[in-house]
Amino acid sequence: MSKPMPPPAATVRPVDEPPGATLLIVDDQPENLAVLAEILSEQHRVRAARSGLQALRVAASAPRPDLVLLDIMMPAMDGFEVLERLRANPVTRAIPVIFVTALDDTRSEVQGLTAGAVDYISKPFIPAVVQARVRTHLELKWARDRLRDQNTWLEQEVSRRMEENTMIQEVSIRALAHLAEIRDLETGNHILRTQGYVLELAGRLRHHPRFSAVLTNHFIEVLVRSAPLHDIGKVGIPDQILQKPGPLDPQEWAVMKTHAALGAEAIAWAERSIPRQLEFLTLAREIARWHHERWDGQGYPDGLSGEQIPLAARLMALADVFDALVSARVYKSALPFAEAREIIAEGRGTHFDPDAVEAFLAGFDAFAAIARRYQDAATHAAGPPAVTPAVPAP
Repeated sequence: MSKPMPPPAATVRPVDEPPGATLLIVDDQPENLAVLAEILSEQHRVRAARSGLQALRVAASAPRPDLVLLDIMMPAMDGFEVLERLRANPVTRAIPVIFVTALDDTRSEVQGLTAGAVDYISKPFIPAVVQARVRTHLELKWARDRLRDQNTWLEQEVSRRMEENTMIQEVSIRALAHLAEIRDLETGNHILRTQGYVLELAGRLRHHPRFSAVLTNHFIEVLVRSAPLHDIGKVGIPDQILQKPGPLDPQEWAVMKTHAALGAEAIAWAERSIPRQLEFLTLAREIARWHHERWDGQGYPDGLSGEQIPLAARLMALADVFDALVSARVYKSALPFAEAREIIAEGRGTHFDPDAVEAFLAGFDAFAAIARRYQDAATHAAGPPAVTPAVPAP
């Protein structure tokens, strides 16, 4: 009565169709499979299944179908359940399904389309209609796949360019910071150490009720990136003061303190030259100007106190002082870590934000490890490096 179903065959498709289209036809009646195969196999590779369970196995195996023609009325597992399971499996979720049925029932048609079928074909089959519907939905799938692939490529390209821009930004910041560093020959790895301290402090404070709203992952990332510019204003300090091999007199100290305002003004000038505000420059300006302010209002250049001092500057204030204490200078030796720890503890609520000091004390071993990790050759605080778990690279 019906012709035997031909074996799958690779054929040449029209140029407006995606190459290599594979169809899965599902029906419990062999004669219906044979008719559909005869209609479709001339232009497509055809796979067949005679039950819902077999259809699910075939759909999830290679070569996966580009389109499924699925009979609704089947024993054991009807087409609606097959479609539901196809949609529940990530491997087969995106395969479009056309329902095929002898039912001339609007309710079944609506139910099928609501369940996620893309179209509906009624029996008896009209070859031209079947071929047209299949071609339309293959072209739609091909277009969706191309759009998805293009979006994936665009996302990867955006990610690559953002990463590249971040690297350029970080290199530029390091280069600018190094301009100040090379004029102050004793600072050595000061930039790397203070970045590490700030990262550690921010990480320890991020869940504190006072700071959790501000210290997001993004804020901490930008903060650490901006930190190297805290002393950029030193490029404006005369060499005879900046490189003096000994303590500064009051007049020299007054000049030295201007580096905070000089750095902030330089960054503000850069901000005015661009069309929109950049977060990392804003934080860099705050850090540069106010990292020498004190919690009790006795700092410089503006005498800010408490939470008037931006959080980024408060964190840098502690990091900067700790590094100065444990680093050697031509006019002083590096203090032992224990002594530096006590000095920071004594500054709780006077020099430093008290909660920042608590975080520092709680994680003191990590701060000491950062100091050892980036230790200058001339610094001998607390003896040889200790074996301590590494903190995240700044």
